[in-house]
Amino acid sequence: MAEKRDYYEVLGVPKTATDAELKKAFYKIAKENHPDLHPGDKECEERLKEAGEAYEVLSDKEKRARYDQMGFAGVDPSYAAQNGAGGGGFGFGGFDFGGIDLDDIFSIFGGGINFGGRQRSRTAPRQGDDIRSGITITFEEAAFGCDKTVSFQRIEQCEECGGTGCAAGTTPEICPDCHGTGTVIVNQRTPFGVVQSKADCQRCQGRGKIIHQPCSRCKGAGRVRRTRSEEIHIDAGISSNVTISLRGRGNAGPNGGPCGDLLVTVSVRPHEFFERDGNSVLLEVPITVTQAMLGAELEIPTLDGKVKYPIPAGTQHGDTFRVKGKGIPYFRASGRGDEFFTVNVTIPKNLTDEQRELVKKLDESLGGGGNTSKPRRFGRKK
Repeated sequence: MAEKRDYYEVLGVPKTATDAELKKAFYKIAKENHPDLHPGDKECEERLKEAGEAYEVLSDKEKRARYDQMGFAGVDPSYAAQNGAGGGGFGFGGFDFGGIDLDDIFSIFGGGINFGGRQRSRTAPRQGDDIRSGITITFEEAAFGCDKTVSFQRIEQCEECGGTGCAAGTTPEICPDCHGTGTVIVNQRTPFGVVQSKADCQRCQGRGKIIHQPCSRCKGAGRVRRTRSEEIHIDAGISSNVTISLRGRGNAGPNGGPCGDLLVTVSVRPHEFFERDGNSVLLEVPITVTQAMLGAELEIPTLDGKVKYPIPAGTQHGDTFRVKGKGIPYFRASGRGDEFFTVNVTIPKNLTDEQRELVKKLDESLGGGGNTSKPRRFGRKK
């Protein structure tokens, strides 16, 4: 006879474990070793059988007391006889998991296992699915906010039958196989006993009712698909790829359940010359050589229109200037970012002879060569 492991060791609990701790430990082992997850795995079958035997003893106060006092001899007569011990006990030709319905541990239906707990009835009201849609707006609309209309398809309760799926003047028949529950009990014989589980009723396809005269509009589904439009408000400062949620605007739920949500993802179309960095607006502004040398008052485009901005004499190519308060408004908050423009000095091409002479004179007046800056390693800033 193979040596048995201590029941407390099998369940991985101390001898002081409460009933709740015993049950939790057994549930965990039963989930991990269920035959539907490991078909044909003898080791998993043996572990589950061993855990079931341990739980059946330890969950019974009298059996647990005898086991604590006498060990296996106190609960298994065959063990006592083979090991020369006496004492009462009980036959252990099998075990029944201490009266536990394995469906409390896992809901089995359609060959699958749901470890989230007992499966909700298929006939109970359930929330509808969310609908995902998208909309594209301009750079300015994202900055200042706007109202838009989004079109989408939505599943709604059939108005003709009121969601029953039946033709006018008729009612559905309660399924005689599942008695309206949508599920039936399935017995599965395993090496460690018969396990009961739940599965969708095949006769009514899990609906709990049989419709003999379906609605002509929804064909018995109780729901229909329609194209709808919704007005949505987009707050100022929104960024691309932000999703707006409209509660209760999604698909109608089965069996009269609540509607899901409408989720609209916003995409912002790139601007011709503005670029966004957080709440800042960036752009490049071309200027002439003379404007850079002498300074100038420039007209700078902003989201609010053009503004005048003076740049100093000697402005260098790549210099950046800030226009305060002309950036993107903060999303759902007060305040606003700034605009930053970088000057791009353009060098004229195809000079006339007269222009070329003037440039030479200017170069001579600057001491010849014009550039008094010292060379520096590439990439090193001043």
